[in-house]
Amino acid sequence: MIHPLYEKYAHLLVAYCCDIQPGETVAIHVDTPAEVLARAVYREVLKADALPILRLRYPEVLEDLLELASDSYYQRTPNFELSEAEQIQNSIHISSTTNSRSLQNSDKDKLSALAKRNQPVQELRLRNTKWVVTRFPTHAAAQDAGMSLSEYERFVYDAMFLFDDDPLAKWLDMHDFQARLITRLEKANEIRIIGPDTDLRLNVKGREWINSDGRRNMPSGEVFTGPHEASATGSIRFGVPASVSGIDISDIRLRFEGGKVVESSAAKGQDFLLSQLDTDAGARFLGELGIGTNYRIKTPTRSTLYDEKIGGTIHLALGRSYPETGGKNDSAIHWDMICDLRSGGAIYLDGELFQENGLFVE
Repeated sequence: MIHPLYEKYAHLLVAYCCDIQPGETVAIHVDTPAEVLARAVYREVLKADALPILRLRYPEVLEDLLELASDSYYQRTPNFELSEAEQIQNSIHISSTTNSRSLQNSDKDKLSALAKRNQPVQELRLRNTKWVVTRFPTHAAAQDAGMSLSEYERFVYDAMFLFDDDPLAKWLDMHDFQARLITRLEKANEIRIIGPDTDLRLNVKGREWINSDGRRNMPSGEVFTGPHEASATGSIRFGVPASVSGIDISDIRLRFEGGKVVESSAAKGQDFLLSQLDTDAGARFLGELGIGTNYRIKTPTRSTLYDEKIGGTIHLALGRSYPETGGKNDSAIHWDMICDLRSGGAIYLDGELFQENGLFVE
């Protein structure tokens, strides 16, 4: 018997996030700790008269790959994955971790090489499919968040409005709220971000703002665009710690000139930061500016999926742009870094105050 909350979760992913239609082929990628949710999603896809293709991944798969794959593996074209991506109309990714530090001591150059190998697949999936990414709560994720498992589960499900009577209606309300923000943002040429050790200017003239209302990330709650590639000027401190590919990163500081990172440091994870910046020519340029709007998410949890949505934060991504924003930066990486503006921060649109201390100004 499937827990009613998992059924509600699965219905949200299938009916709202991906809007799965009869006859569509749906890839369901699931980390094995989330097996109970996999069944609920599989059944929900069948109810939608679509074709589910289930892919299970055990927790240590990346550790084994980085340890045992030969150098030639990273050079080979991922033909099977490309062929599959061409035949899929929908993709649901359910991640769940049993050890968020499993790659802490891994070879950072191999991680960069793996990102390069998989780049054509990621680009094809972004271009050709409807997709959503979500994260199933585990003890490891709860530990990262500094919570018990029951506390963390309540946090996760509340962030998705699953305790509300009609989660789909709540996400439609979120869409409308963010649409009003975009009406103001799309008129701006320059965005200035002010905060602790932060004063950064970006040109967004003519770029498209995207309403991230739960269709691709669940939970969501952000608006984002691709800033002009040569526009970033100034410095920023990303004080929200993160775990990226199982590697701890904290207190990242970047200085930009002409859009490019020219100085960088991290209190923890400096070697990973440098390896990512040297991945390719586009890795030192920005692919995204995002503004978090989900005020149900209040506390950083070392999970970018949640932390970048915190109402009162902004995030910048080094690397690949999303084509729908008009961004043109090309890279094998897309790395979101989060800056909390809720205490002493502000966002200005062409000199006019837009947000102060994490709250939008009417």
